[in-house]
Amino acid sequence: MKYEIIEEKIVFDNFFKIKKAKIKHELFDSNTIEVDRLSFERGDSVAILIYEKDTDSLLFTNQFRYPTIKEKDGWILELTAGSIEAKEEPKQRVKKEVEEEIGYNVTEIEFISSFFVSPGGTSERILLYYSEVNSSDKIFKGGGMKYEKEDIQLIKIGAKEVIQQFKDNKFRDAKTIIGIQWFLTNKI
Repeated sequence: MKYEIIEEKIVFDNFFKIKKAKIKHELFDSNTIEVDRLSFERGDSVAILIYEKDTDSLLFTNQFRYPTIKEKDGWILELTAGSIEAKEEPKQRVKKEVEEEIGYNVTEIEFISSFFVSPGGTSERILLYYSEVNSSDKIFKGGGMKYEKEDIQLIKIGAKEVIQQFKDNKFRDAKTIIGIQWFLTNKI
């Protein structure tokens, strides 16, 4: 199937960008349609599910996320994650995020999957990874980058407790849910 971008322009340019496009594309019945679409341009991100072998725990971050206040208090458990900067290798970014956010040194990193967060409205794609560590691999302070105004708490949850919390709908972040499902399917 074919498409054509007739016009494309940035309509909002701040910390994030919003792009507006006029697109013509084929329909499944062989006709064509012309539509206007907006895209929240977030860029690609990395996330990592980390299993701490000596404590049989999964490692999460806890931090305030403004968009989540409509459901609860704004603090949410997530996998360690961050945005990829221009010309940066995803595996290097994920290692740096782990060091900055939870203070661990990760060496072996396994690629799990890449996926779009919400393809109907944003270009953001997440590259999801997995790593195993021991508690002795926590060699950095963690807690986030103060110049980015981050305040991140490391949360260790035993693997069996993660299963129960997952069943009880305690995890509300899509990348975290995908990572946990992968872990339950492939590692338990």
